[in-house]
Amino acid sequence: MTTGQHRAAHPESDPQGEEPLPTLAEQMADQLGGWRGLVESSIPVVVFVLANIIGDLRPAVIASVAVALVIAGLRLAQRRPVRHAVNGLFGIAVGAAIAWRTGDERDFYLPGILYGIGYGLALLVSAAIRQPLVGWIWSVLVAKGRSEWRDDPRLVRTFTGLTVLWGVVWLAKVGVQAGLYLAHQDTALGVARLALGYPPYVLLLLITVWTVRRVTRESESEALPGDRTAPAPPGG
Repeated sequence: MTTGQHRAAHPESDPQGEEPLPTLAEQMADQLGGWRGLVESSIPVVVFVLANIIGDLRPAVIASVAVALVIAGLRLAQRRPVRHAVNGLFGIAVGAAIAWRTGDERDFYLPGILYGIGYGLALLVSAAIRQPLVGWIWSVLVAKGRSEWRDDPRLVRTFTGLTVLWGVVWLAKVGVQAGLYLAHQDTALGVARLALGYPPYVLLLLITVWTVRRVTRESESEALPGDRTAPAPPGG
């Protein structure tokens, strides 16, 4: 999501002087790394789950890390963005190191579970103190650091509600994984990691982008007729 970002975060600006917002699909693709990014980030986990079912823990760890390294290397060689590949490689490497050290395959998923709990709680706390984390993430990733949404009560409410939604969903999905972890359901935990990974994330991202775009355009349309908010008082 890199085009027309000032308009997305700055409803008061003149729409005729701004580039049009990128399509919903373009914004989604940028945040997810496209379909290739989705597939590439999932491959190491799939390799670990399958290799661990077929063989032992250590070959599964080696295979998953090797695949993650190959994917990152290919992206570098092709001069493609490596943000998603590096993030995936880091997560795989940390989980693999812990599982290798403890000898327990379920520990491969422990960093992701702990991260999910922390992220979910951070989202809810930020909403409670009226500093919605989704709004600030939007400012960084979409609005190039601009935060004019803080001056629009409607957008503040929107981002607060979206932040609560993200937090609840995040804690729910990580709760399922934590339950399987504690029950020593290793194979089911691997399947849950895949099933509860990108599908909920894609849905939440879709809801967020659609909602913010709708609210922003409503604010713009209300400000346009007759430019009722434009005239400044004398001396202003």
